[in-house]
Amino acid sequence: MAFLHKLHKCRRNAVAAVASACFLVFVVVFSVFLATGHHGLRDAGVFFGAPAASSSLRQGDGEGGCRELESLPDNGARCRYLSSHPPCAPRGYVDYLRLFYCGFGRSPALGGAALALWLLVLFYLLGDTASEYFCASLEGLSAALRLPPAIAGVTLLSLGNGAPDVLSSVVAFAAAGGDEGGDDAGDVGLSSVLGGALFVSTVVAGVVAIVAGSRGGGDAVIDRRGFVRDVCFLLVALCYLLAVLLTGTVTVWAAASFLSLYAAYVLLVWTSHCCTAAADAAAAELEDSKPASASPDLAAPLLLDADAPPPLPVTSKPTAAASRTLCRRAMDALQAPLYLPRRLTIPDIAAHRWSRPHAVASALLAPLLLAAISSPTSPAVLLSGLSAGALLAVAAALSTTASAPPQTRCARLPWLAGGFLMSVLWSYMLARELVALLVAIGYVAGVRASVLGATVLAWGNSLGDLVADVAMAMHGGAGGAQTAVSGCYAGPAFNTVVGLGLSLTLAAGARYPEPYAIPVDASVYENLGFLAVGLVWALVVLPMRGMRLDRVLGVGLLIVYLGFLCIRLGSLRL
Repeated sequence: MAFLHKLHKCRRNAVAAVASACFLVFVVVFSVFLATGHHGLRDAGVFFGAPAASSSLRQGDGEGGCRELESLPDNGARCRYLSSHPPCAPRGYVDYLRLFYCGFGRSPALGGAALALWLLVLFYLLGDTASEYFCASLEGLSAALRLPPAIAGVTLLSLGNGAPDVLSSVVAFAAAGGDEGGDDAGDVGLSSVLGGALFVSTVVAGVVAIVAGSRGGGDAVIDRRGFVRDVCFLLVALCYLLAVLLTGTVTVWAAASFLSLYAAYVLLVWTSHCCTAAADAAAAELEDSKPASASPDLAAPLLLDADAPPPLPVTSKPTAAASRTLCRRAMDALQAPLYLPRRLTIPDIAAHRWSRPHAVASALLAPLLLAAISSPTSPAVLLSGLSAGALLAVAAALSTTASAPPQTRCARLPWLAGGFLMSVLWSYMLARELVALLVAIGYVAGVRASVLGATVLAWGNSLGDLVADVAMAMHGGAGGAQTAVSGCYAGPAFNTVVGLGLSLTLAAGARYPEPYAIPVDASVYENLGFLAVGLVWALVVLPMRGMRLDRVLGVGLLIVYLGFLCIRLGSLRL
């Protein structure tokens, strides 16, 4: 466990340094670009989502949308088209198509590099916000609400692990349902969730099987009941989703029933946990002369947050903070532009990060940020947010101490709820920017948005799972392999059912009473097919080999994903 903690710390510092360096290079490139005379960016309405003249483009363009840009002769014509027409792609706070064609029209290579750097920064910010703040709030709420470990694992902790995928899907479907969204945003939502599920259940599970089998000498045995339950549930969910996609439309009731599948799964896990606990209690009474073993509940999917470090003690040794080197201070200064905005607006009472000044600042600024996001042009709303923040900051200053965060249950709940709300707000903003940027990159590079969703977005959201699960399988023994494999199937089940179910429910509810037309193409069915093949392979091979992880299972899963990747890369054209 100490090794995993050290590995997590080193990996997080390295990723933060790379993301901060990318952000710094992006800022320098952009500043130099503006300083050399490219002042058209501000006039083109690039920043902060300049309002469109009308919202009638979707009726007039049919299936064309931004694909009409491909028929224009040069970037200047594309810039004029985008400036004179309503937006044809989803926008966050930046209109990336206008940024590329109007701002970097004469230097497309530089514009592509700037978009790539910003993409890396957004990936880091979304994953780090979910890992450091969202998961911490959910774990604290789980402890404060005294949820059983099995129920917490398949509810709050699953939500923490799958937050980037779920929010990306919700944002994509929300953009697809709007006037300026386009079907490509919906393709990104579907493809990112299914592509992430395929990547985790094939590549991550395959590498875990190969590593655990080679290092464990055949001793890495997986619990049969929990594995079969999770894989079968995911297959049932895929069959339901396939039926919904084949109809082409979905009503709010059908989407809600798909979402309710996860409630049935939680009930099944809770029943299994109760039966296992009762059987363990009976066995303990029969063998009361033997010391009780501290074996984990392998029947429950162990969806522990692989990106979060183990719980740290409330008191820490001051020697490390006192001996920080110049390099460490330089690293902190480099990470400050990405770290401080979230640190000062997300309430955080984690013991190893506790700071009373930061807590008071977050109480002051969080309501102001919420007001600015909800109604940026309303002075009354902004003034109300500032007033509420001032009152909360005074209350925080009077009720906290500098030595330790709040300890009682009643004192912790408001902080945990505020941290949960603000981390969701930050994750939503970042996911919206990420989806808008990916769709724009698809148009610029001439690649289908669904291909980028199933590959780039899925990889970005799942690479952390790959590193953490492989490290756990290598150094965590049989229990670590069990945890890694459980996460490879229970995690995608949550993302598929809750992520897509919530997205479809919200999209269908916005169109109620009319059904919602699902934006789907052949690539989604290919994704579903390969995902089902990988699940069936694991469900057949693993029991046949005595539930032991080995190269046969791992290589087969990797071949499944390689086949999917070959087909996807063969259809890169729009």
